[in-house]
Amino acid sequence: MSGVIVLGEARRGELRPVSLELIGAARAISEQGAGPVTVALIAADAETYVEQVNRLGVQEVLVVPTPQPQFEAHVTQAALEALIEQRRPSVVLAGHTIDSLGFAPAVAARGGLGFASNVTGASWGEQGLRAQRGAYGEKLIAELDFPDKQTVLLLLRPGAFAPAEGSGSASIERVELDLAGRARTEHLELRDPPTGDVDITKADFLLSIGRGVEDEDQVAELERLAERMGATLSASRPLVDAGWIDAARQVGQSGKTVTPKVYLALGISGAVQHLVGMSKAQTIVAVNSDHEAPIFGVAQFGAVADMFEVAAELERQFE
Repeated sequence: MSGVIVLGEARRGELRPVSLELIGAARAISEQGAGPVTVALIAADAETYVEQVNRLGVQEVLVVPTPQPQFEAHVTQAALEALIEQRRPSVVLAGHTIDSLGFAPAVAARGGLGFASNVTGASWGEQGLRAQRGAYGEKLIAELDFPDKQTVLLLLRPGAFAPAEGSGSASIERVELDLAGRARTEHLELRDPPTGDVDITKADFLLSIGRGVEDEDQVAELERLAERMGATLSASRPLVDAGWIDAARQVGQSGKTVTPKVYLALGISGAVQHLVGMSKAQTIVAVNSDHEAPIFGVAQFGAVADMFEVAAELERQFE
């Protein structure tokens, strides 16, 4: 018994970005000793995604066709349970998404598996798998292990892991399972949920503001600055809790995980909950009046200064 099974997730004919992040996480723990990486594609059009997955340095791809064209939680549950029974993997990775939440907890409960959801970190060591996730209302980071569990199923938070890159050639196997009659719902249509006024997870440049903002009117001023700079405004939790900015713009453990090319943080101290949501940005620039602010520990560039003096200078530069 060994190895990692990644559950690929597709929607409307495209492999979702979280699938690439799952493969990236799987490859990392594989290199630490968890065993080879297998990607399971469970869908009516599973073969469509084989070429894309095959380029990402995995050892095996399983094509598991389903009888119905749309995702159905009970069908995927039955397929995954069969694969776990056949393969006996050490680790199964899926996204912490609305699809996986419809079947993964049931798979773990029925199979007596180790389980954790909304996972933001994973590693493999002498004691096996360890995972990290938020605890106590996202105020702490909990580290979990799974003693005496032969298989552990983790749901990884989208955006928390770097997507896989690379090349390679995997073995491809078609797995025929008896899934007829497993569906229990009738698909009517797909509707996109409301995402607020902006999707900060897709922004390349974020200007993020925090507790250093002392007045609600200053938020509008900083949003105008962000627009001039070609950035998207985001924020830490205190401004969302105050009702000064929409929750769709919140970065952190209880908000969104972002990976922009540039993250400019003004007046953000860098509590651990916030760092979880932005520490994987390519370039982090921090401005804070407290030279001991934790955010300087993850920033590539930092200035101990008043955020409004810096903002005023940026205004002049982008006039």
